[in-house]
Amino acid sequence: MLIHIGSDHAGLELKDHLVGHLRALGHSTFDHGPFHYQPDDDYPPYILQTAVAVAAGPGSLGIVIGGSGNGEAIAANKVAGIRAALAWNEDTARLARQHNDANVLSLGARMHSLDYSAALATLFVDTPFSEDSRHIHRIAMIRAFERGGEVPVTAAVTGNL
Repeated sequence: MLIHIGSDHAGLELKDHLVGHLRALGHSTFDHGPFHYQPDDDYPPYILQTAVAVAAGPGSLGIVIGGSGNGEAIAANKVAGIRAALAWNEDTARLARQHNDANVLSLGARMHSLDYSAALATLFVDTPFSEDSRHIHRIAMIRAFERGGEVPVTAAVTGNL
């Protein structure tokens, strides 16, 4: 599988570690940078390049990394077709794929060890989407909103929108 990966300065060491880890597992990786430490770099260019590549490459996945992973998830989710999930434990990494068909994993390099982050990345990459109809329906609602900007309404919605 092709895995696109990008980070900021805080995630550089983890990014480099994951590139080697994923390649050792037999995956292809495309490193969107950065390639050397710059303490004042800005994450959006690296993260958006990563997300755009995932959106343009059906079947590929992405991993974005920052200090906490929050800004990176937010930035990646601005790209149409991206469902980026911040994982902080094994359940969130697994469920991101099983229930949400997430195609980008966001990790906080300051939140986990290199080895635990590698375990989360492996779990994310190895977990298939469940194909459960309720999850397919929900993802379709998100895609429709992405295309047209209209908030979906279901029978379960009550009160004011």
